Amino acid sequence: MSQLLQPGGNDVLSALKGTVIVTHKISQDIDTSLTAFLLTDNSKVQGDEGIVFYNQPQGPGGMAIYYPPNDESGERTHKISFDLSKASPDITRIAVTLTEDKGSGFVKVQGLKASVIVGSDVIELKPQQFTEEKGIVVLELYIRNGQPKVRSVWKGFSSGLDGLCKHFGVEVKDDSCPHQDSCPKQDMVVKQGTGAAQGASIGSPSVNLQKVTGKINLSKGQKPVIINKTAEITAYVTWDSETDYDIYALVFTKDGRQIDVAMFGAEDVEPLQSFDNGAVEHMGDVGFTEDEEYDLRTEDTKTEIIKIRPNDNILAVVPVVYSAQSNGTGSFFEYRVSITIDNNAGTTVSITSQNANDDDSIYTCVPGIILNTPEGIVIDAVELYSEPDSENRPKIIRGHDGKIKVLMDAGPQNDFK
Repeated sequence: MSQLLQPGGNDVLSALKGTVIVTHKISQDIDTSLTAFLLTDNSKVQGDEGIVFYNQPQGPGGMAIYYPPNDESGERTHKISFDLSKASPDITRIAVTLTEDKGSGFVKVQGLKASVIVGSDVIELKPQQFTEEKGIVVLELYIRNGQPKVRSVWKGFSSGLDGLCKHFGVEVKDDSCPHQDSCPKQDMVVKQGTGAAQGASIGSPSVNLQKVTGKINLSKGQKPVIINKTAEITAYVTWDSETDYDIYALVFTKDGRQIDVAMFGAEDVEPLQSFDNGAVEHMGDVGFTEDEEYDLRTEDTKTEIIKIRPNDNILAVVPVVYSAQSNGTGSFFEYRVSITIDNNAGTTVSITSQNANDDDSIYTCVPGIILNTPEGIVIDAVELYSEPDSENRPKIIRGHDGKIKVLMDAGPQNDFK
């Protein structure tokens, strides 16, 4: 069953869990981001866990789960799933919001629409017309008298993310940054009744994150971590030796360029083993034959290595794990692919492909993003996978607010191997 909800209207949902989809036409003039706020009765968040977005994709208990946007056929699709039954006693509703991060505003966003899907029921939400607004509350999900409901809101804020955050009890403060043009910091400080402050970050996630040492296992959905920055960071990928994977690195520079460091090329992209005098360097391809140079962790695994020697020109490094169709079938799940980032000073952070399915036609995985910040090396477990049968490389973009994002399947197609 499908129905249309006008701005300001509300309707009963047939179940406590479902999916919110927000779509619009793609344009070079706009850059949109979805954020969900988990709210109490006074329309405020309780703490940093009450903000669900690209860098914190899961709310407490799985009440709300964020999915990276998907661009296809000229349309961008934002998605968030919800389960109101998993809300803590103090959380009464979810506000789903959208921001336009290039500063053009929603007047430039064409074909905007939203829908709530619960089972076979689809409720479509018709937006109002926008002018200078850069942030909007699309809808609210809540329970009233024991019934799950949706309210079509479409309320706009000319100040964008700043206005949304203040509206929901979050104060956004711009801090000074030695690389302000390329990595502006935005500190989101949650105001609580006790006067205590907790931090979550957008743009530069190093702010208010705890620095870790020792051996760390990081999973998708967990907060990023910071490790001490050393002269040389090693990122190595291991996998079951019965197949052949390749690792390459996407490098995002201070001046906004993406450089691909890879032992093999792609369409209009030449192979490049080392960039910026060795700031990012591939240590060589490992095929089906074991090579003792790479210090294999066990007899049954193989390893490829990327060396990162941080300098101010490097903002982010995104290691990519790839298995060409020409290598034959073999899923990330079956061959236990994992990546480890080692600062060579006693701290390692490992990310495994624990969310991979057994589809043997998925050829690319981005386990995590490595950010070079003044406070240290930030590691964010994203564990993204390509579409089935796609051999296109991922692409790094940076929003107007400084956020580093990875778009799967958006880059050139890898050369035949």
